[in-house]
Amino acid sequence: MKKRTLRSSLLVSVALLPGVAYAQTTVVGGQQAVTLQELDVVATTPTPTLRNAQGVLLGQDRDKLPQNTSVLTSADVNRVGTPSVLRALDERIGSISINNAQGNPFQPTITYRGFEASPLGGSPQGVAVYVNGNRFNTSFGDTVQWDLIPDIAVDRIELEGSNPAYGLNALGGALSVQLKNGFTYQGTELNLSGGSFGRFGGSFQHGQRSDNVGLYVAGTALSENGWRQHSPSRLRQFYGDLGVQAEKGEFHLNFMGAINSLTGNGTLPVDLLDFKRNEVFTYPDKTLNAFGRIGLSGTYDITPTVTIQGNAYYGRFEQNTANGDAAEVERCEANERFLCSEGANEEQFFLRDRLNRRVQASSVRTANFARLPAFAERFDEGGPYAFLNSTRTNTENFGVSVQTNVRETLFGLPNRFVLGGSYDGGRTAFTADNAVGGLTFDRGFFGPGIVVRSDDNSITPVSVKSSNDYGGIYLQNNTDLTDRLTLTLQGRFNMAKIVLEDQLGTALNGNHYFQRFNPGVGATYKLVPDLLTVYGGYVEANRAPTPAELSCADPLAPCSLTNFFVGDPPLKQVISRTVEAGFRGKLPSPIELGVLSWKAGVFRARNEDDITFVPSDITIGRAYFQNVGSTRRQGVEASLAITTPVWNAFIDYAFVDATFQSPLTLASGGNPFATPNPAQPDNSEANQIFVRRGDKLPGVAPHQVKVGVQYNVTPEWRVGVLGRVATGKFLVGDESNLNKTTGNYAVIGFNTSYRVNENIELYGYVENALNAKYATFGTFSPVGEVPILALPNASSNRSLAPGAPIAAYGGMRIFW
Repeated sequence: MKKRTLRSSLLVSVALLPGVAYAQTTVVGGQQAVTLQELDVVATTPTPTLRNAQGVLLGQDRDKLPQNTSVLTSADVNRVGTPSVLRALDERIGSISINNAQGNPFQPTITYRGFEASPLGGSPQGVAVYVNGNRFNTSFGDTVQWDLIPDIAVDRIELEGSNPAYGLNALGGALSVQLKNGFTYQGTELNLSGGSFGRFGGSFQHGQRSDNVGLYVAGTALSENGWRQHSPSRLRQFYGDLGVQAEKGEFHLNFMGAINSLTGNGTLPVDLLDFKRNEVFTYPDKTLNAFGRIGLSGTYDITPTVTIQGNAYYGRFEQNTANGDAAEVERCEANERFLCSEGANEEQFFLRDRLNRRVQASSVRTANFARLPAFAERFDEGGPYAFLNSTRTNTENFGVSVQTNVRETLFGLPNRFVLGGSYDGGRTAFTADNAVGGLTFDRGFFGPGIVVRSDDNSITPVSVKSSNDYGGIYLQNNTDLTDRLTLTLQGRFNMAKIVLEDQLGTALNGNHYFQRFNPGVGATYKLVPDLLTVYGGYVEANRAPTPAELSCADPLAPCSLTNFFVGDPPLKQVISRTVEAGFRGKLPSPIELGVLSWKAGVFRARNEDDITFVPSDITIGRAYFQNVGSTRRQGVEASLAITTPVWNAFIDYAFVDATFQSPLTLASGGNPFATPNPAQPDNSEANQIFVRRGDKLPGVAPHQVKVGVQYNVTPEWRVGVLGRVATGKFLVGDESNLNKTTGNYAVIGFNTSYRVNENIELYGYVENALNAKYATFGTFSPVGEVPILALPNASSNRSLAPGAPIAAYGGMRIFW
């Protein structure tokens, strides 16, 4: 019994090595049996790594890839007991940084090498994300909704640098998530957990195989109150897969769905943050996500050396948001039936019908008496007001991809050739409106409020339909020129067609077409076979402007930060050119001594015609998308890991230097170091900052170190520690780098687990054990326009997204 447990612990430990590819794992009763000699095979295209009928893995030997790769397994996702993809990425990949601008643990922006993969529509999406081989970036804004991925069902995660085969958005890299099925997981697990901030959750998974049929189902339900005020979240996720193996192939039908309610209340002004860290500035900020996707995939051997793979999917995504903000408006002097935004032309917003009468009448029906007088009085006296920005996004998405793998010699040399094509389509209906109501004493929206519109319908309300059709043809060829030297040639032709149809007028109408061929070339050389390999490569990638960006590109008709879309000037597509080089290796030793692995590399990516969300100088709280010239991201990545039979450890380091390469003049009304705009000297929102070549991009941590150790005290009892150190990031709105950063920080956590018997495991973990006070994101908030009763002298516009304080969680895993 003890010998078997020790062997299982070792195999799991080996799977935790950073960057070690995970090829095939069968899980029975919570125990993973890993085929060690196959750990270094990974996918290099959107279609995931699979076996053909002869048992040959269709991916590529990782040692022959001309770019850095990292692979996380289900053991990484479950490292502390409660499965989490986001935690695994944040803790295990040195060049990944978390920007929690929303203030919700399930809605972070992930930056990889300074490129973003975010659920927020105002973020420039620079990472292509795939789940089960299907594109996961949403159709309307290319956003990545991390809360929709069923954590417990994740089999492996493969992350690599820019690769043209992954199509649009792979500017900085590509992330591929492969979910489990009945052939890779057998058994049943129930995971129950709970802890700080009212969190309670449970998840289950069950996999079984009967001859050539495999079945897998998994689900999660989680609720928490959140550590900040007014910030509860509810997650409901489900995944199921039915697989069939045939003589020459394997086929799967699966379904993924989620219904989630997420509340994140954003950044907090530093004065209020010092006073009470769990406060919120304005609220609510709620997101409701409903998602369902059905997928069909298959692998078929045409000959023993030629295999065809295919994927098809159809899904729907519905998102409703409600965002409460202070309304920096006042009654227009010329006509009190209108509200004017500060610094804007009068008659900017029109209150429908009779303002006071409708406000007070509707309030009586819904509000309690204690809150009613303040609400009505503020309208009578001219404020303060609050906005409730509401959006509704209904998207239908579908796609298909086909890929052929040929493993035959070329001029007598070992060769692997891949030819594939994909199509991804989306049809979206987007609507948004703006209601004005009262601002409560704790800075919340008090309604129900009255829907407002701009006097010429140029800003709000909004109703638009969009269709996007993305197609691509790609190829990749790997030739072993010698037993040490491998040459890789890549290329993909991307096509994107985007059509916008305004449902309220014609301002948003547009028809856009983009196309580009992206090449790639690289090589690897084994300096010391099986011990040390060097690599280098050059690739190009592109992304087309999204329907959301194209609908919000007019500086004269800016949109809300909560995604109101107006105007339709053309935007150019973003083109990225990346070079990277490095080395990697491992030192296998007798099993009693363990295995040492390492990797180190450098990269440089330059974007042309980069797109960013630029603040408006005519309307407070709104912005628009704009091509801002060139940006550059360069840096160093290094990792060292050791695994022994009783303990394992790793350390990852990343340096990311992300800079503007073109001078810019931007509006930045909240920046205390901004200078008045000569054209609008009396409009503080038109204040300008001047970005110079070499200024740092906001939201990117230059240095990060991540460390982890796990130790088996006994075969049944394991303890571990995880730590992260990061330097500060410049604030969004401070692109000229004149203000303080978010600040450096170090966070440490502890975890432990005890295997009671073959069927029960208890676990616990503590996050931010030293209760560090830190921030992951920063911007500016209009403190002067929003009364903070507890801090009447608050004056700093600097606003940060605070990290969570110390928290403890525990749970139990039951296997049978």
